[in-house]
Amino acid sequence: MPYRRFPKTDSARLRALGTLLDYNSNYSVQGRFIDWKTVADVRTIYGKLTTVVQQRKVDGAALQRFNASMGKLQHNAKLYVSHFLQVLFMCVQRGEIRASQLQLYGLNASDMTVPNIKTVNGLISWGKKTEAGEKARISKGGRPIYNPSIGMVATHCDIFCEACQKQKLLADRVERDLKELEKLREQADEVIFSLWNQIESHFASLPPDKRFDECRKYGVIYYYRRGEEKE
Repeated sequence: MPYRRFPKTDSARLRALGTLLDYNSNYSVQGRFIDWKTVADVRTIYGKLTTVVQQRKVDGAALQRFNASMGKLQHNAKLYVSHFLQVLFMCVQRGEIRASQLQLYGLNASDMTVPNIKTVNGLISWGKKTEAGEKARISKGGRPIYNPSIGMVATHCDIFCEACQKQKLLADRVERDLKELEKLREQADEVIFSLWNQIESHFASLPPDKRFDECRKYGVIYYYRRGEEKE
C-alpha cells in the first residue's frame, strides 16, 4: 500500500499546488468538492512562493558572480597597500622620511613590517590609515611617494570598499529571501495538508487503485516503501 508523502522541496510544493490550479475549472464546473477558501489559499501561496523562489535564484546568482570578482579586487588593494608601505619603510631606512612620522600612518618605527592586511577588515583599516598618514605627512611639507602614489592606493582601496558594501547588500538580500521562504514553506505545507485531506476524503469510497489515480490527478504524491510491490 503506497503512503502519502508531503513535498520537501520548493519545486515539489509548487508542483503540488500548481496541479490543483490546473484542475480548477474542471472541479468548479463538474462539482466542487474543495472549499473556496482552500482554493484561494492555494492561489495566494502559489503566487507568493513562485515569486520568492525566483527572486532567490536571481539574488543568489548575483551574489555568486560578485563573490567571484571579489578576490581580484582584494588582491589589487592588498598589493598596492603593501607596496606603498614597503616603499615608505625604505624611505625611512634611507633617511628620506623621519622615522617619527610613521606614527602618522599608525605604524611603529621599532617594527617596520607590513601589518596584517590579509583579512578584509585589516585591509580596509590599514588602507584608510595609509591614505590618512600620507596626506598628513604631505600637509606638513613632506614629499609624496610616487611608486605607487597614494592616489593609486586610495583608488584600489575605495573600489574594494565599495565592492564589500555591495557584497553585504546582496548577502543581506539573499538572507531576507531565505527567511521569507521559510515562512512561505510553512504556509504552503499547511495549505497542502488541508488540500490533500479534502481530495482523499472525496475519493475515499473508490477502490484503492482507482482512488490513488484520482488523487494523483489533483497533486497528491504517493510513494511505495522499499521492496513493496506496486498494486
